[in-house]
Amino acid sequence: MRKTIALWFAAGIVGFCIFPWYSVESGFWSFRWLFSEFLSEDAAPALFQALLYGRWWFVPLALAFVGIGLSFALLEDERTRAKALVILSMTGLALLFAQGFAIGRVGPELFIDTLNFGSAAAGQVGFGSGAMITAGALLFILTTSISGLGQGRGDAFIVGSIGLIIALVTTFVFYPVSQILIRAFEASDGGIDIALFFTRFFSSDIWSLACLAGGKTCGPAWNSVFLAVLTGAGTTLLGLAFALVATKTAFPAKKLLRILTIIPIITPPFVIGLALILMFGRAGVVTDVLHDVFDISKSRWLYGFSGIYLAQLLSFTPIAFLVLIGVVEGVSPSMEEASQTLNATQWQTFKNVTWPLMRPGLANAFLLGFIESIADFGNPLVLGGNFNVLSTEIYFAIVGAVADPSRAAVLAVVLLMLTLSAFVAQRLWLGKKSYATVTGKADSGQHSPLNSALKWTCYGFALPWAAFTAVVYSMIVFGSFVKLWGYDNTFTLDHYIRAFSVSFNNGIRWTGVAWDSYFTTLTISTIAAPLTAVVGLLTAYLLVRQKFAGKNLFEFSTMLSFAIPGTVIGVAYIMAFNTPPIELTGTSIILIIVFVFRNMPVGVRGGIAAMSQLDKSLDEASITLGANSFTTVRKVILPLMGPAILAALAYSFVRAITSVSAVIFLVSARHNMATSFIVGRVEHGEYGIAIAYSSVLIITMLVAILLLQVVIGQRKLRRQNRLQTSNKNKELASA
Repeated sequence: MRKTIALWFAAGIVGFCIFPWYSVESGFWSFRWLFSEFLSEDAAPALFQALLYGRWWFVPLALAFVGIGLSFALLEDERTRAKALVILSMTGLALLFAQGFAIGRVGPELFIDTLNFGSAAAGQVGFGSGAMITAGALLFILTTSISGLGQGRGDAFIVGSIGLIIALVTTFVFYPVSQILIRAFEASDGGIDIALFFTRFFSSDIWSLACLAGGKTCGPAWNSVFLAVLTGAGTTLLGLAFALVATKTAFPAKKLLRILTIIPIITPPFVIGLALILMFGRAGVVTDVLHDVFDISKSRWLYGFSGIYLAQLLSFTPIAFLVLIGVVEGVSPSMEEASQTLNATQWQTFKNVTWPLMRPGLANAFLLGFIESIADFGNPLVLGGNFNVLSTEIYFAIVGAVADPSRAAVLAVVLLMLTLSAFVAQRLWLGKKSYATVTGKADSGQHSPLNSALKWTCYGFALPWAAFTAVVYSMIVFGSFVKLWGYDNTFTLDHYIRAFSVSFNNGIRWTGVAWDSYFTTLTISTIAAPLTAVVGLLTAYLLVRQKFAGKNLFEFSTMLSFAIPGTVIGVAYIMAFNTPPIELTGTSIILIIVFVFRNMPVGVRGGIAAMSQLDKSLDEASITLGANSFTTVRKVILPLMGPAILAALAYSFVRAITSVSAVIFLVSARHNMATSFIVGRVEHGEYGIAIAYSSVLIITMLVAILLLQVVIGQRKLRRQNRLQTSNKNKELASA
């Protein structure tokens, strides 16, 4: 513990005395202040801020570091030293954030009467690298000292991981969300009115059941619930069918099937809606054929619940598949063989052995489908018609002709309540049963194949859906090569040339209008994806393998950002991070952060589903042999988490590229994203360029996912993953 605390104490001193404390254009990570800007205010470290510019609020923080150093050097008793370090590090963190929140850009915002004098009255800008390093050092001094008191079994890695996740979720989920949710309780005069909140919350505009009494439509809350339940069930069913076909059948085109299940997730949301409109709208290709051949009248059936549901099934089935494929592969063949040895049929084996062991995966797949549906913005915006849902209602409450942030905040609270209800229902269904099937014992068994009826049922769901997916995406590709899709189908390459042209005069010049946003998107997505996987899977490890107070609240908090529509997240981030102490708007950092914490829940849920199948004896054996928790995670757990890692990396990379709802509020002229560029083309009626750009993004993401699959490889849970032959089944039955 002493060595670890000494390292973090040194890091804190470096952050306080060397790195720029404030985030200025030339000083976030650089040392330019040391040479050309030594006398420049805001560009220097905290120590020089206090000595040169009279910023006295850094003095208490410096004294906290002095106390930490003295306690570390002078106190001999380990427990006494740990208690002192806990108190001093907590005090340092409190002082750091107190000075950040109390003093804004133009002067004091808290304790105005006390602080409104001297240098405090001039204000300060947001935290920079020095403040971030110092805060991190104090945090890990605190967690290491807590582990020294015996908490978390004295494991500094476990306590530090819990502290890190709590700090990150608090800063980048709870804090920004709180900024907009406070609006739900605000009255017109800016005060807090709880009675007014409940009046808004239970308004008939939100909870109307007029559709059951012959009215036109129900309120957006019931519409969202109805749609989310059916989408969660439908995506889980289709995802399971694809996973069973890929794992437990001898279907010859499994690789092609996997590609077709992945393609919908790598598409900007509104592109699927646009493709469906051009196929099934009143002037769509399929609509025209049905009218001309079968004399079926043209209708607007696509606009409303039917269209949204169809688009969400296309969009979110891949998420269920990515979660369930690892779960189905993780079911031990030895258990299935034992069942058949006892004369059970293939159907009985599936019903009594395989199906119960897949419950964590099924529950997590449904929960993700439910939350994705209820927070979806793009598909309801394009195809919603008169079918109002919470996400679009929130959007129009924010950007409508008459902006109403308070109504948007109330709708966000309703949405969170619905998500919490789904979370609780999932936990009750799973209960406290054990689903571990992967132990440290050798397992060379063979996957039990599906019985004939179940196999053809899976084929009946999976293959037509895969064919439909192929048709939809072939139409998208076709639309990128014609002048005006649906009106002038003359072949052309003009859209690709305008978007992605390259000039070789005087070297390589990227002259296409889309290159800037394309390179920016790839860079930000590549940075965000591994960070998302690390945070998500580390959180899953803590939830599955560790016991600590507040664990259920901790788990729900990791789902919070996923449950809120991107439009709300975007506005919340602007409100939270546009002023001190954390100023990030207009930077690439805010885009990376919003992607990490919006997509983290997929890594969490996939990691929980996969890790629930890994017996704890694996961890215990590693620790018994002298390994610490970090080594156990790195050498034992991670190699068995291939599907979950792939799901987290692939999904976070793809969503960072295809996300539109939150990004549209956070992009800037210097950091424009692909989806923002495409939305701009659509608004200007340049559908050809939008579809061509989308096609390039689809190919880019497909190549990236295939490369991830090659790099990560297939999880080896047993010597061979293979199906039993029919002769083997007969031998088992006769035995």
